[in-house]
Parts: sequence; structure tokens; C-alpha cells
Amino acid sequence: MGKIIAIANQKGGVGKTTTAINLAAALAVLDYKVLLVDADPQANATSGVGIKEEDILIDSYDCLVEQADIKNAILPTVTPNLYLLASSINLVGAEIELVGTPDREFQMKKMLAPIKGEYDFIFIDCLPSLGLITVNALTASDAILVPVQCEFFSLEGFGKLKETIQIVKSALNPELKIEGILLSMYDQRLRMANMILEEIREIISDKIFETIIHRNSKIGEAPSLGQPVIIYDATSKGAINFLNLAQEFIASQSNISVAAR
Repeated sequence: MGKIIAIANQKGGVGKTTTAINLAAALAVLDYKVLLVDADPQANATSGVGIKEEDILIDSYDCLVEQADIKNAILPTVTPNLYLLASSINLVGAEIELVGTPDREFQMKKMLAPIKGEYDFIFIDCLPSLGLITVNALTASDAILVPVQCEFFSLEGFGKLKETIQIVKSALNPELKIEGILLSMYDQRLRMANMILEEIREIISDKIFETIIHRNSKIGEAPSLGQPVIIYDATSKGAINFLNLAQEFIASQSNISVAAR
């Protein structure tokens, strides 16, 4: 069976979608079969892997709210082994529409159940909020990966996210684990950068990945061309960072079985 990982942080601008796209792509390049689920109506993960609006016949809203068959919605991307369940602006209304649904917190879990075993890893790119869609993602997931920007302000609200994780664990998904905290947007040119890193490591006691994602122009340029950075420029520092992260991620997994190709 595949592993489902929600990539979440209610604070925006911390590199959440960048992490979702590029970690998924790096694992795909390492020959793991990966599905990226775009659960954000901004659809940045969708455009970031090269899927255009006209390519989408069925999106995450249709599968989550209208209960369309997810197998008919999954699209291949420019990266071999990487597939996408696209999002669109339609998802904006999903939280309101799901409110009256029985087992409303379990709709994403039901959506993903038929295809979970077909992938090694499924990453859910969550909204920058702690609303019903994010709760659905956490209920459906085996683990949560939290990107944290290398700035003190990025720690604001982290306690609230941990509270939400505990609520989901106690009421909806007792198996949910924290996969790890990823330090991102690190700028080594800043004089205080190393001091900030040490402070963050002291404040956050959860597992922190050794790999740090540095600020890199190639990471910023790649989405405009609809490519993960490892496809856009495999020799760039950004691509190497995410490849290192993928290798560290794999090393931390146990009992990995490669999904049927």
C-alpha cells in the first residue's frame, strides 16, 4: 500500500507548494511512482507541474464533492512517474458544500482509497488554512510534513497546527504522525541565518530534516515553465537540495514496496 503525506502549514509563503511539487518530482526521478494531489483552489501545484486548465476534465473538486471516479481524473505530468490530481477555482466552495455531508471529514480518505495501492507515495498539497479541506487531508494521511521558513515569524501559529494535529489524531485519525519539519527558504548570505536555524531547532522539538532548502533562483523560475526544478535545471542548487531531501525521506521509510508500474 502507498503512503499518503499531507504537506501543510496554515501560514502562507513558507514553501508548501514548492515542497510538494519538488519533493514529489525528486522521488519520481528516483523511480518511485508518485501522485500529487492539489487540494488548494489556487491550483499552483497544478500549473507548477505543467498542467493547463484546458487539460483538466475532472478535478479534485469533482472527486471530493461530486464523487467522480478519481481514476478518470489523474493526469501524467512532464516528469516520468509523477502524476497529478488537478485542482481549480471550483474547490473554493467545497468547504461549504461538505458541511452537511455525513462523515464530512472522511471524504478525501474515501476519494483516495481506490488508488492508494497504485502509488508508492501520495502527496497532498494543502490549503494555507486549518479548514475542513485541510482536516480532510490530515484524516486521509499517514503523516504530515510541515515546511517552515527560516525566519522567526514563521514559527507563529506552529503551536496551533500542532493542536490541530492532536485533535485530528484523537478524534479522526489516530495513526497520523509527523513525518518531519522541513526548513526552507534558507539564505546563507544573511548574517544571522545560522543563529536563526539553531533557534528554530531548539524551539521545534519534532523531527527536523537534516536537508535544508536554500533560496535559489531556479526554484523560483521553474514553476513559470510548468516544470519541477529537477526537470528545469538538474544541476542547480535547488534541484540538488530536493534530491537530497528525497533521499533522506526514503532513508527514513521502512518496509517500502515499489508500486506496480
